Amino acid sequence: MKIQLEKISTETKSPFRLLHDPKLNHLFYWHFHPELELVYIEGANAKRHVGNHISDYKESDLVLIGSNIPHLNFDYGVTTTYRKEVLHLKTNFKDRVLDSLPELKQIDRLLDLSRYGIAFFGTTKQEAGNLMKTLYLLEPFDFFITIMKLLKLLANSNEFELLHKKPFVNKYSNKEQKRIREIYGFIDENYQHKISLEEVAALCNLTKPAFCRYFKKNTGNTFTAFLNQYRITQAKRLLLLGKNVSEACYASGFESLSYFNRMFKKISGDNPSQFKRKHHEGKL
Repeated sequence: MKIQLEKISTETKSPFRLLHDPKLNHLFYWHFHPELELVYIEGANAKRHVGNHISDYKESDLVLIGSNIPHLNFDYGVTTTYRKEVLHLKTNFKDRVLDSLPELKQIDRLLDLSRYGIAFFGTTKQEAGNLMKTLYLLEPFDFFITIMKLLKLLANSNEFELLHKKPFVNKYSNKEQKRIREIYGFIDENYQHKISLEEVAALCNLTKPAFCRYFKKNTGNTFTAFLNQYRITQAKRLLLLGKNVSEACYASGFESLSYFNRMFKKISGDNPSQFKRKHHEGKL
């Protein structure tokens, strides 16, 4: 899966899109999209990484993420049995629904605060989580009404914290977003083979030193560290599909089994055999 500007399908005219229990725990999916996102996860202890904010959550989490705020999937690295519901609010929700109905004005403040990233707690988190767990079972009319109840609950709650002191502004211009997508796309298409800094720098029309500075500034990682992390993510996927350690190593682009084992341990905390065994035991 590419790490990129995520494009949400516009096939339906509904202002909402629900992802029921998507499992991405084996993927490092750092992404952003114009749609607002409400995430509820339970049965997990993991990291909450939204914009510049990084913290740990315990047992469950409920977060509203504003438009174009980069975030990591909340189940990354989770090995326990968990459940996740993701609700997208499309960009036309405010124009087509809220602005035309003054009775819904209170939800405007909630959407405005989403620019900071909002984490909810207490009874609000519990009640909202219970509502979100029913959404996939509902017919369209009840689906819409329940989401409005959900947003009203969040809008009236005092049980929340803002994840940033100021509204988060995506630092990528359209040109920079395109460049980052090209880099990620190139990695996604070529990670199984040897990738040199020179060829990726050439892709961006930068010198090797300039590219290294650019990539570190915009991702927080060196290119080598990022590439290793991406390859380990792919190796995990292959291990979960039944490949043995050697097959996963070379199919994910590593040329040395010892280096692969060392990187896998460093990034995931387990060696490949332990990771595969834990997953197998968890399924049993």
